Amino acid sequence: MAEFSPWHDNSLTYGSPKNEPTPLTRISEDPEFHSLRRTQRRFGVRATLLSVGGFLLYVLLSHSVPGLMNQRLTGDLTLGLAIGLGQFVVMGLTAWWYRRHMRTRVDPIARGLGSRLQQHETGQLRAPAGPEQTVRPGTGGYRTW
Repeated sequence: MAEFSPWHDNSLTYGSPKNEPTPLTRISEDPEFHSLRRTQRRFGVRATLLSVGGFLLYVLLSHSVPGLMNQRLTGDLTLGLAIGLGQFVVMGLTAWWYRRHMRTRVDPIARGLGSRLQQHETGQLRAPAGPEQTVRPGTGGYRTW
């Protein structure tokens, strides 16, 4: 009688108990992956607070103290208009900050995880596959839906 996998797609997410002493872990269980997610989440909160907070401050100032916002700085330029134009500067700084953060903190961790996953998959695919552990061409061992 043929032996069937409990997974419909025979994915390589978990190893067979006969072939491996311990089941393979998912990448989402890796501590480095959690560090990556935590870093992205922290940055996202800070960038959102900077961008949205600056815009909401501008709107609240325009509504609450219109006399202050209507003060002329030079010619036809008012304080409100200057702060409104400053929103473009805030968005540009946020975009620059995002790019720098991704290059220095997130990308190195993501590349390391990607290379470890690729090494693991390459080693997995080179091992002789038993009848219960076959890789369909084109799937690369990923779970397909």
